[in-house]
Amino acid sequence: MTKISEISYKQNLRVVSKHLQSGEEIHTDAPTDNHGRGEAFSPTDIVSTALGNCMITLMGIAANGHSIELGKIDASVQKIMESNPRRISEIAIDFLLEDKNFTDKQKQILEYAALNCPVAKSLSADLVQTISFKYY
Repeated sequence: MTKISEISYKQNLRVVSKHLQSGEEIHTDAPTDNHGRGEAFSPTDIVSTALGNCMITLMGIAANGHSIELGKIDASVQKIMESNPRRISEIAIDFLLEDKNFTDKQKQILEYAALNCPVAKSLSADLVQTISFKYY
């Protein structure tokens, strides 16, 4: 097991996480609907965003492994919260990929990689993942 980060509470519902290998930091704040000021990503925002990041990363890995020329990918992430118990009930991600004249097989490879990323497979089976892929 490898230690990946150190986390510090900075008061007023603010937390700083430091990635040990790179020194990069992520700041979080409680959301406005849960006693915070919403001045940074909330922890549930990071979970939702991590799903999109992981999916794009896996598409890149699949593209490299199958000699697919991957262009620009943008994603829009939405999360839906439940209140009892408070949790993420759904993450919706809309991917917009620059179409490099992908074949149907190439699209299938990219989409399969995204849908089977480690974050997607680590989230609760109760959490709905609504994922769309659009090519332009």
